[in-house]
Formats: sequence, C-alpha cells, structure tokens
Amino acid sequence: MKSEHTNSRSIDRRTVLKSFLTFGAGISLSALLPEKAISDVLNSPVRRNYLRPPGALPEPDFVATCIRCGRCAEVCPYHSIEPISLKAGLQAGTPLIHVEHIACYLCMECVKVCPTGALRDVPAEKAGMGLAHIDEERCWAYNGKALCRACYDACPYKNVAIQLIHLKPVIVEDKCVGCGLCVAACPVQIPRAVNVDPLENHLK
Repeated sequence: MKSEHTNSRSIDRRTVLKSFLTFGAGISLSALLPEKAISDVLNSPVRRNYLRPPGALPEPDFVATCIRCGRCAEVCPYHSIEPISLKAGLQAGTPLIHVEHIACYLCMECVKVCPTGALRDVPAEKAGMGLAHIDEERCWAYNGKALCRACYDACPYKNVAIQLIHLKPVIVEDKCVGCGLCVAACPVQIPRAVNVDPLENHLK
C-alpha cells in the first residue's frame, strides 16, 4: 500500500507535467487534446520486456533527470539501448531496452557516460532492471516436453540468480537483475515462457 506521501509526490509530478503540456509556450493544449491524449503522453513505456537500462532511477525521477542526450545508446556495444520515438511525447528520446529484441549484456558502459545520474553508476549485480518470471505451464522443463536449460545457461549469474532444482530452472528473486538474456535464449516464444517485468518500485 502506498503511503500518503508517495501518493502526493506522484500526483504532484503528474500535475506539473500536465500543466507543462497545458500551458507551455502560452498555448492551451488542453483545448486541443482530449484528456486521454494527454494521459498517453504522460504514461511510461516501461512494461514487460521493455525496460530502462541498468542503474535507472525510479521512473518519475528518471524521466525528469534524463536529458535525452543519447550517450547511453551510442556507447552500448551490443546496440541493446534504443531511444524512444519522437512520437512518444515527454518520453521521446529516453532510452529503452527491448529484451526480446536485444537483451542487456551488462557491460555497464552506459552508466559510465550518463551525465546526469539518471543511470546510476552501479555494479552489474545491482543493475535492477527488472525481475524474470518463468511460466511453468509453457516452460518445457516444467511441462516435460524437453530437458531444457536454455535460460539457466544464458544467465550471467547462474547458480546465483537462477538455479536448477530437480532439472527445472528457478529464479532467485532477490538476485535477478532483469537483463533479459534468459528471455532471448528461451526457445518457447509465442507466448513466451520467460519474461522480465519491471520492478514495481521503479514505476512509482
């Protein structure tokens, strides 16, 4: 349950952003855009398998702190990080990693070049991008279709963030960093047997 202080902060941020959209440049956008359109502009693109880079501040603080310089995307040797489209309103230019496309390899080069601290300079084991989940009904190791261990083999922290228990992969929740390498490795794709969800405290 959110505290009254947390709710107040979220409301204040939303009010400020909405005021910016409404009164920026002396033009009343509320007269031009329906409430849903303004709401869509404010909504975060972070969701299942669409994550911020390592070390990102909680989402409201990240959006306010990131200056959309693109340095994190430029320095990523794996091209995992992509700036969001200009059509995304206030989110435009902010970095996102679609782990189904290219997961994060935890090289941590992005956190070294962020000029504002929107990406904190943390070690890889503290990347805090999200938490992997295994759908046991879909996973071959659980439903008996195959002795699959693809997610386990792909994990950079095997036996720490993921373990094999009775030949079945088990995510260790307080050790998983959410890099998404397990998602990319999993052969079960439609729908996926492994997904990464953003941490709830990052969306507040």
